Amino acid sequence: MMNYSSRPPEEPAVHAQDLTVVRGSRPVLRGLGFTVPRGRITGLLGPSGCGKSTLMRAVVGTQAKVTGTLDVLGRPAGHPSLRTRIGYVTQAPSVYGDLTVRQNLDYFAAILDPGKAGADRRHDVERVLADVDLTGHADSLAGTLSGGQRSRVSLAVALLGTPELLVLDEPTVGLDPVLRRDLWQLFHSLAEDRGATLLVSSHVMDEAERCHRLLLMRAGEVLAEGAPEALRTRTGADTVETAFLRLVDEAAAAARTEESTR
Repeated sequence: MMNYSSRPPEEPAVHAQDLTVVRGSRPVLRGLGFTVPRGRITGLLGPSGCGKSTLMRAVVGTQAKVTGTLDVLGRPAGHPSLRTRIGYVTQAPSVYGDLTVRQNLDYFAAILDPGKAGADRRHDVERVLADVDLTGHADSLAGTLSGGQRSRVSLAVALLGTPELLVLDEPTVGLDPVLRRDLWQLFHSLAEDRGATLLVSSHVMDEAERCHRLLLMRAGEVLAEGAPEALRTRTGADTVETAFLRLVDEAAAAARTEESTR
């Protein structure tokens, strides 16, 4: 298994400076600056509509009208060389319902690396089936699976190339507690055992404690970044949710002060 943790720890997986996205006349991301360290799970947390999905699309290079600096794995976001180094899972499962789970994975494996030998591709398919605990459903039509199972198929597709960076947009939304637990165990295994970097978005604050590092977002801005414990300590809060609310209040108070001094 490739060990990505041997890369220089001082070089972040993602570095953003003055990152801005405007949709029409409305700014969606407002001059963001942050880093995502390698080999760790970074949680991107905030309420629905705060810009999390837009930020993730910018990281994987599919977002239009991005300005500022955004470097991913040492390259500008969207660089062709990043195609096989990043795995991306959107909120909506992106699999073909009329194909079996195995056929879906065979198809995407062939697209990902058309030059790879068939035996090697089959090995990759079996590996990711085991990773997401779908070996027993490998020959089921994807269209007959539950929503949680289809989400796991999408995750398996993202894992096919052993990516260095996994970008997961609300991968646990709507899942039962047992499946959520199992997925988080997999995320930690990918980071700690394989050295992969994960950027995981969520609007569920209790998932923050499962991350090594957090980016807390609101209204297109990063309110704070750091380890959960550090953010709790900084705000004197018992939970990350309380810390987030206090940071929101601080930002609102600062904005009112600035407005009153103009």
